[in-house]
Amino acid sequence: MPYIGKTPTVGNFQVCDAISVVNGQAAYTLQVGGVNVAPESANHMLVSLNGILQKPGSSFTISGSTMTFASNLATGDVIDFVQILGNVLDLGTPSDDTVTAAKLNNDIISGQTALTSAPDSTDELLISDGGTLKRIDVSLIGGDNTPSFKAHLSGNQTIGTSSFTKAALATEVWDTDSAWDTSNYRFTVPSGEGGKYVFTARFLFYYLANEDRFEARFYKNGSSLVGSTFRETGSTSSAAQQVDNSSTVIANLSAGDYIELYVKHNEGGNQTLYGPNNGSTSLTGYKLIGV
Repeated sequence: MPYIGKTPTVGNFQVCDAISVVNGQAAYTLQVGGVNVAPESANHMLVSLNGILQKPGSSFTISGSTMTFASNLATGDVIDFVQILGNVLDLGTPSDDTVTAAKLNNDIISGQTALTSAPDSTDELLISDGGTLKRIDVSLIGGDNTPSFKAHLSGNQTIGTSSFTKAALATEVWDTDSAWDTSNYRFTVPSGEGGKYVFTARFLFYYLANEDRFEARFYKNGSSLVGSTFRETGSTSSAAQQVDNSSTVIANLSAGDYIELYVKHNEGGNQTLYGPNNGSTSLTGYKLIGV
């Protein structure tokens, strides 16, 4: 409801600046931080003089920012403190633009701090769920398909015949979560990043002939991943042919699971899995979002 006269100061508890007593003076100006302040009334104040609380209205009165004692003070008197209580009987509603950032705790969403990079999957946003305000992880509404990586051979790799050999993918193109091991040539799912992943391998192998066969497999935790085998067979003639192909698999992984790429041929003798000078054998992977 509207007020007649001065609008109450609501719940703004303040301790006034120290006041020096002047001999033979009763009236004193109230300030907070060097700025004049005007209490609601004498009843909205606590005043201590010489260690004794004063009775509002009889021991002192207030007019604007001036407090006047009932009698002049003398040298040796001490005004211990003056505390302004604000309007303690009315919770009220703050006026527009009166609540500043300085009045808010740093756990309040206020826009005081800017996010200068893409949000992490565990960062939280606010969303209205049927009219109820709730917080939600970024990972539940979108993201950037990480962890992700790409690794390829550092050079050509010699592959023996008739047994699976791990592709020595020792060079990283990128690795968002440092999850690719360049010594053991494997991707390990980081903590808290379990889910469905897409892996695509590119193979560059010379040569196949006489119906010889090249085969590649994705391995999960040291064993062949079901449905991840790729095969290519040479022509029926003695003419050699280059294998330059790719294979993709989707795997449901948990934290700590690891993926490797293995290859095999039966052409007889050692053959070459080609590295970066010829386009390079490589493995790329990333996490799917929202599935």
